[in-house]
Amino acid sequence: MDKDAKGHRFLVVEDEMMVLLMIEGMLADFGCEVAASAATAQQALELIATRCFDGALLDMNLNGERSDAVARALEAHGVPFIFCTGGDMEDVAPQFRDHPFLRKPFSYDDLAEKLAHLHLEAL
Repeated sequence: MDKDAKGHRFLVVEDEMMVLLMIEGMLADFGCEVAASAATAQQALELIATRCFDGALLDMNLNGERSDAVARALEAHGVPFIFCTGGDMEDVAPQFRDHPFLRKPFSYDDLAEKLAHLHLEAL
């Protein structure tokens, strides 16, 4: 795990409570702060518009709704993010395929590897 992720503030966009808790625990173990979480695209968009985040983990499917609008908002605010989905990379819209991708279920080591390459700004 790259120590550069330590201390950074993350937004977690995930609609499954157990998965959200797992991700929050992993991020805490890495020394990251989960600054906020959202279960819907609308909640995520409101948070992105009103708060600052260093990075985000984004589920591609939020209760049957694609999260492309959230990905666009994160990009517009310069927030690097990792897609976390039960689907395949082909499920990610072509314009977002340059972002890191984790397929659920993922391991602690998988997340550590993606965080190490997330290009977070130095604190």
